[in-house]
Amino acid sequence: MGGGNQSVASDFILVGLFSRSGSPQLLFSLVAAVFITGLLGNAVLLLLIRVDSRLHTPMYFLLGQLSLFDIGFPLVTIPKMASDFLQGEGSISFGGCAAQIFLLTLMGVAEGVLLALMSYDRYVAVCHPLQYPVLMRAQVCRLMVGSSWLAGVLNASIQTSVTLHFPYCAPRTVDHFFCEVPALLKVACADSSAYELALSTSGVLILLLPLCLVATSYGRVLGAVLRMRSEADRHKAFATCCSHVAVVGLFYGPAVFMYMVPGASHSPHQDNVVSLFYSLVTPSLNPPHLQSEEPGGAGGFDQSAQQGWAQGQVM
Repeated sequence: MGGGNQSVASDFILVGLFSRSGSPQLLFSLVAAVFITGLLGNAVLLLLIRVDSRLHTPMYFLLGQLSLFDIGFPLVTIPKMASDFLQGEGSISFGGCAAQIFLLTLMGVAEGVLLALMSYDRYVAVCHPLQYPVLMRAQVCRLMVGSSWLAGVLNASIQTSVTLHFPYCAPRTVDHFFCEVPALLKVACADSSAYELALSTSGVLILLLPLCLVATSYGRVLGAVLRMRSEADRHKAFATCCSHVAVVGLFYGPAVFMYMVPGASHSPHQDNVVSLFYSLVTPSLNPPHLQSEEPGGAGGFDQSAQQGWAQGQVM
């Protein structure tokens, strides 16, 4: 694994998102606008959840955590990319690259787990409304959020340490606009095929298992909704759950492409586009979906139960 053309602790060079664009200034302005819009949208949602007592419910507690992830994703990548574009250079230190890999992996895995647990919340709200205050009490919600963070930290620690253990060939040019595991492995001097296979295998577990929970939960929700006699209740349940399904699709679609499809099957340009979508576009699109929810959720979560839950949790 040794070699004279390897550098142990030198900077990586990020090619950047705008290098292949015919109108880099226009694309930069568009990215900046989406970035600012997404941050404001998620920040407003968090503020509303904080100050509006009607939103002190399990559903909105989980949505608030989702907004935190949606704020963190673009903050890790977009400011660095913008700075590189404005300064005309794209170097990133070894430590900075490690930080990007760790934080993005942490938030990506944690958000995937959280979305699956949110589907369980909707299943309980629609299919077992009378048991909702017990099954989704404050302690359970905190356990859900803690589990998503723990899964993210464990996975991020393993992936970051293993990925940066490989030697990388000088000048360590990464054809990407941030440090992402598949892009980094393409410039490794050692054979990384076994690790790439392990990544694809872990991707199946990390992505497909939560997706199975999502599919099972919403399958049962759909059956319960179709059996509802009240058209107003059906519309309310459909509106709530469809917004969640849209968020799940926006998150899991790009993630499946990046981490379950073999790297040789897609080009660096495709990787850049897909990565931009899930690191910037998806977090910016989530607030409109989430803000379409009605206070109190679906399935008969009454005001007294809401007050009881709010007294037992810390917003």
